[in-house]
Amino acid sequence: MSTARGARARARTEVTAAIKDEARRQLAAEGAARLSLRAVARELGMVSSALYRYFPSRDDLLTALIIDAYDSLGETAEAAHAKVSDADHAQRWVAVCEAVRGWALAHPHEYALIYGSPVPGYIAPDTTVPAASRVGLLFIGIVRDAHQGPGVVGSRLPAELEPEARRMAADLAPDLPSATVVALVAAWAKLFGLVGFELFGQFHRVVEDREPFFRHAAAQLAHDVGLVFTGPTPPRGGGKPGS
Repeated sequence: MSTARGARARARTEVTAAIKDEARRQLAAEGAARLSLRAVARELGMVSSALYRYFPSRDDLLTALIIDAYDSLGETAEAAHAKVSDADHAQRWVAVCEAVRGWALAHPHEYALIYGSPVPGYIAPDTTVPAASRVGLLFIGIVRDAHQGPGVVGSRLPAELEPEARRMAADLAPDLPSATVVALVAAWAKLFGLVGFELFGQFHRVVEDREPFFRHAAAQLAHDVGLVFTGPTPPRGGGKPGS
């Protein structure tokens, strides 16, 4: 019985992977809004009722693809981060930023799924949150380590922002100064704005030598959150497609 259950589990895993692969091909060709379970089933030679046993709805399939994309991005960022000395907080920051860019350039359609235009009618469930948080938690961890060690360069907030800053800090990183948390959230948004501008063509005929431009911008974001480089320049590499 255990052998039979193992074979069924392997078969289910293989079919699930094939469904996701075909769905990703459709994302690349048609966009997330036009993803269709019937079209996926047809391309795989399955009847729709069989596919529904794996993914009961289009939204269930979209959720699985979104979690996979966030996890793939998170794994890439974590691997790049692990290669940098723990003591080099600003270098760790830049390494994560360059890993995000490299992953996005290598996986443009998956990046568009998680950071592009919302899919009409789809609301991401809470099950996507752990995977979606991986990159953000890396950044918080870097700044937390710096704050507990050499410290970060502080900044002042306008009085009108203080209540919101305290709320954000309580939700995201209660052990960090509220001004630092505000800078973190702003830097996080700027990072994905930079990547999105490059990926979706807004830098066309504006920024041509994009890798050094991005490296400089990522270093500036590190400064924005109060990190200080111990060396003269941020590290090279880590931002090329497929890295």
